[in-house]
Amino acid sequence: MSRSGYYAWSDRAISARFIEDQELRKLIQKIYTESDGRYGSPRVQKALEKQGYSVGKKRVERLMREEGLVARVCKVTRRHVGATRFYTKGENKLLDVKHVEVLNTVWVTDVTFIRYKGQWQYLATVMDRCSRRIIGWSLAARRNMSLTVNALKYALRARGYPSRVIVHSDRGVEFIGQEFQAVLKRYGLEHSVNRVGCCTDNAHMESFYHTLKTELLRGSLFGSLKELRSSIGQYINHFYNTVRLHSGINYQSPVEYEERLACN
Repeated sequence: MSRSGYYAWSDRAISARFIEDQELRKLIQKIYTESDGRYGSPRVQKALEKQGYSVGKKRVERLMREEGLVARVCKVTRRHVGATRFYTKGENKLLDVKHVEVLNTVWVTDVTFIRYKGQWQYLATVMDRCSRRIIGWSLAARRNMSLTVNALKYALRARGYPSRVIVHSDRGVEFIGQEFQAVLKRYGLEHSVNRVGCCTDNAHMESFYHTLKTELLRGSLFGSLKELRSSIGQYINHFYNTVRLHSGINYQSPVEYEERLACN
């Protein structure tokens, strides 16, 4: 480099773009930290837009890369072989339902495995498919009908005991069994089940479990079952439902989406 070129460069004023980048770095770091490292560039960009900043996707990606900010990720895991029993009765009543636009018309439910100190814990959840909000959940050491019934009753209490809701699940015995079916009948709920061998029929619930394991469970150590339960409750009630931006509902949180529905 020539001497004149060096002095021309050293005397040059800092560009407006550089100053903007420095401000954006602070905002991005704040959003990333508040999400506990769960947000990647798409959600960070949407969070910036909600705060009134118009920033391109590639710019956010570049700034996050330069700051070493990477969202939590994990590989999709397969279910334990033979964990789910299938029956021939029941049908999928949602095959022609692409979008659910009214709350408390379609709920989806499932059970996932959580390893804690070398043993399995089982988490059952219920989601309102319209808003993607988790409206009921239950955690226990045994996978049985008490687990799924407790999650369903939690959802019923939270939603004020609506009737004529379609409750969709897989064909596991904990959903097909008499105790769970009795609760459905008692509260006027209609049961829908996956087609045999088609776990993607319950994709919304499967997606939530992948998100939960990626953003909360992977790499985390829990000192007690009480701490595990508390962390799951905190994640569901105070982050996933109220804060986390969901791509399936136009990058709003489930609570925000429900509030907008109520205003329309």
